[in-house]
Amino acid sequence: MSFLRNTLNKIKPHFLKGGRLEKLYPAYDAFETFLFVPNHTTSTKCHVRDSIDLKRTMGTVILALIPCLIFGCYNIGYQYYLQFDPSYINQNFSSFLNLFLYGLMKVFPMIVVSYGVGLSIEFAFAVFRKHPVNEGYLVTGMLIPLIFPIDCPLWIVALSVIFAVIIGKEVFGGTGMNILNPALLARGFAFFAYPTKLSGDKVWVSEGYTDSISGETALGELATLVKDGVTNDYQETVLSNFSSDGAYSLLNSFLGFIPGSIGETSVVAVLIGAAILLITGLGSWRIMSSALVGGFFMASIFYFWNANGFMSLNPIHQLCIGGFMFAVVFMATDPVSAAQTNKGKIIYGFLCGFLGIMIRVFNPAYPEGIMLAILFMNVMAPLIDHYVVEASIKRRMSRVKI
Repeated sequence: MSFLRNTLNKIKPHFLKGGRLEKLYPAYDAFETFLFVPNHTTSTKCHVRDSIDLKRTMGTVILALIPCLIFGCYNIGYQYYLQFDPSYINQNFSSFLNLFLYGLMKVFPMIVVSYGVGLSIEFAFAVFRKHPVNEGYLVTGMLIPLIFPIDCPLWIVALSVIFAVIIGKEVFGGTGMNILNPALLARGFAFFAYPTKLSGDKVWVSEGYTDSISGETALGELATLVKDGVTNDYQETVLSNFSSDGAYSLLNSFLGFIPGSIGETSVVAVLIGAAILLITGLGSWRIMSSALVGGFFMASIFYFWNANGFMSLNPIHQLCIGGFMFAVVFMATDPVSAAQTNKGKIIYGFLCGFLGIMIRVFNPAYPEGIMLAILFMNVMAPLIDHYVVEASIKRRMSRVKI
């Protein structure tokens, strides 16, 4: 590390004021502070000293995403071999490693494109505005590949990143100023601009599917039950896949052995990430818990209503499929685009879960309703905080004796 430190010290004068690379100082500063603790000192009288900064915060969130990434890589290989050679799965450690490496080779290019394109735009805006590079994309760059299907073309990933960073962040002033979650905005752009690449039964399992194995997600299967003309025999066939011995059973859905976006399938991996965020204080337990309550409440209403096959799914099972759990833990809790007040977080989280389940069941065209629900609630979050603060002021003023 001393060699790296000395190398940085040697080239640093070229990036300082008066140096030939002065305009590129934000890029140099980004690499230096990423590798080493910043040596900046406070100059004002009132300040708070802490051992953690924004880069370390982002690093902790990435650590929480690692379980989802690891299992996602394995599940990609698992779903691929399930089509052609199911007997190969879980034979020994060698087969496990091969499944994981197959998935890693598929995911790694998406991560490279996400970070390469996103950080290039961040560096360009930092140089143009002459301010330090924002660290917020360190997490967004990992989130975007994890919420895309495995066979999504890399050029769509790149376009989605460009849209999310420029329209979702930079036009508002960069990290900390955005009103929408950038990662969800990237997926929303891809979903509406290229719907055939983010829906259907050919994008969720690597390299297509066979006649014997459906490549559709659990939500896609259930969405077909909302269409007109569905026969009882067809409904029973679909729902049998969600029984205890079906492909989308509660156990498989909880563990994650089902088709879906790269990092969203395993509830176990998501809960490990949630534990890391809660222990470190980076995730809001109010938003997570209220979102689960809201989702369970809406799913329970549908379960007792039971107007179609989609509604008949067990509420717990309803929460374990799709990207609901992943979005609740890693998207709804975004400290920038979520509500800021404590009561506001409870209201915000509840409505995210409530609307997420409502959209997925009522509108089969958008089975992944949690994406639209969180984006909508991002817009509503300032209004929620406003009324919470106004109610608090009104309550306090009523206690004042005139």
